Amino acid sequence: MKINTALILCAGFGKRLNPITLNIPKPLLEIKNQSMLERCINLIKKLGIQNIVINTFYLKDQFSEFLDNKNLSLNLKIIEDGDRILDTGGGIQNMIKDSNENDFLIFNPDTIWSNNYIDEILKMEEMYFSKKIENILLLVNKKLSFDKKLKGDFNLKNNLINKDIEKEFIYIGCQIISKKLFIRDKIENYSIFEIWNKLLDQKKLYGYESQNDFYHLTDLDIFKKLKDL
Repeated sequence: MKINTALILCAGFGKRLNPITLNIPKPLLEIKNQSMLERCINLIKKLGIQNIVINTFYLKDQFSEFLDNKNLSLNLKIIEDGDRILDTGGGIQNMIKDSNENDFLIFNPDTIWSNNYIDEILKMEEMYFSKKIENILLLVNKKLSFDKKLKGDFNLKNNLINKDIEKEFIYIGCQIISKKLFIRDKIENYSIFEIWNKLLDQKKLYGYESQNDFYHLTDLDIFKKLKDL
């Protein structure tokens, strides 16, 4: 089995990068002449996925303009959050509600994605289907984070995520998730953490450990340092 559709979450305000993001949405900021969004799309193409859905809200018109100027040869669709921002949970639910697919690869474009992640994501996908699980997150030990201010989100043992002891692992913005976990009758503002916390309680939230150095566009200070690398 294989993932056929990838989602990219692009609706956020990027407030920690003000004043730059007052005029440019965070996913369209460039590091070494390439936007965060384009890096993410290029990785998805290398993974062999042709269907990409992007959600937008803040400065949404810039995404249409950006994609119109790129010859990406993909089945790419933009879905707007609507009149108000839906957060990660509501945003994902809104993106997949009309899809015939059951499983989705989801990216946050805050991470500087590169071809170094291809093998890890393919192995994560293999684990997802072979173990018949419903959600798996790509994590990294916080020691590999360029931004040393970032704190860990979870702990990881035998590919099972927990919060029981010191949180050594950071979620780096890539996950595979089943549509069946989105059971709300209506689409509203809520965080993906609501789904994760239920799975944590059931000991059903899985993780795959990345060995790559983790570069994340956290704030203005980190953005300036990344541009100077």
